[in-house]
Amino acid sequence: MDSLRQEKLQKFEEFVDRRLKPDLVRAIAERDKVFDQQKIFSDLRKNIETLEKNSVTSLRTLVNLGSEVYTQAEVPDTQRIFVDIGLGFHVEFTWSEALKFISLREEKLKRQIEEYTRLIASIKAQIKLVCEGIRELLQIPEDKTVEGRVF
Repeated sequence: MDSLRQEKLQKFEEFVDRRLKPDLVRAIAERDKVFDQQKIFSDLRKNIETLEKNSVTSLRTLVNLGSEVYTQAEVPDTQRIFVDIGLGFHVEFTWSEALKFISLREEKLKRQIEEYTRLIASIKAQIKLVCEGIRELLQIPEDKTVEGRVF
């Protein structure tokens, strides 16, 4: 293989390893964070709906103080709840206000997940395209790979 082809091959491999793969890992991690947020809001919505359905006006619960240390807490009036809206701020809502807020937040999170999914697909397509370029440089038939290289 001539040195020009070898140099191009090395640049393609470096681009995949140093740019595209880390971008893909980052995008997947960010989407996973949004999935976690989505689960939190879904659980909160279900809890509020359960409180409403069962007409719960007060309750006893366990509260995590940190480091998996819990204490019992009594909530004398469940009609108003505090919801974490981000950046360390909590807003007091009625159940219906909280459900409206949650619905809006869930829509936003759904859009973010869709955006990250499109980004992930785009990065994967770029990786496939560069790998196809590598395969052509090596003049390998489509159904074969070179030992030690993944295409």
